[in-house]
Amino acid sequence: MSEPALTGRHALITGGSRGIGAAVARALGTHGARLTLIGRDEARLRETADALRGLTDVSYQVAHVESPEEVRHAFALAREAHGPADILINNAGSAESASFDKTDLELWHRMLAVNLTGTYLCTRAVLPAMRERGWGRIVNVASTAGLVGYFYVSAYCAAKHGVVGLTRSLALETAKSGVTVNAVCPGYTETDMVADAVRNIVEKTGRSADEARASLASRNPQGRLIRPEEVANAVAWLCLPDSDGVTGQAIAIAGGEVMTG
Repeated sequence: MSEPALTGRHALITGGSRGIGAAVARALGTHGARLTLIGRDEARLRETADALRGLTDVSYQVAHVESPEEVRHAFALAREAHGPADILINNAGSAESASFDKTDLELWHRMLAVNLTGTYLCTRAVLPAMRERGWGRIVNVASTAGLVGYFYVSAYCAAKHGVVGLTRSLALETAKSGVTVNAVCPGYTETDMVADAVRNIVEKTGRSADEARASLASRNPQGRLIRPEEVANAVAWLCLPDSDGVTGQAIAIAGGEVMTG
């Protein structure tokens, strides 16, 4: 019986303690990868890591991805534990809702820092070693907000559009190196971020939580929210050895809400 396709590979997942990040970690672990989970909440990281230890080797590091010093320290410890990262999943992110008129400079900086600068810093931390070894996979978890506009999240949309642009540019720079760079762009997904959006809708409109969820699901032509495992399966496919020819793509996982050509 052959070994799983990612046996011996080290996958590093930011925002890896819950939601899409935790689902991606499980999917990559199923394919044999060793895992490092990066996040801000040590208790949740520990809980997720413990749940995965029967599947593969897994460790975690606490870091804020928008901090150059914390990224440098966490990634150095990850290298000591599992070797250089072969796979990087830039999943850490945050969304805050406000009309443009109420989007102050602090909110703007927060959205760009965690969603875009964090992706930049983490990629910088692993790319040189990937190029040196001639193989690597970088998958950026963007959003349909990186492909189209949405009301009341202009800073978040700007940041996620930046992630998609970074993905495409970096894919060209690494095209002959054995490193691929792609993005996945989920629509509204069953995560804590959507739970926050539901609470925000309830507070601002007086609608019930069920009505708020239905409003978000209605954007998807399939009439539902995306499951984290659906995003994770797409990410895992992009990380497999046979996906060498796929780079620079921004793949919408949104039930047909956004169709890229």
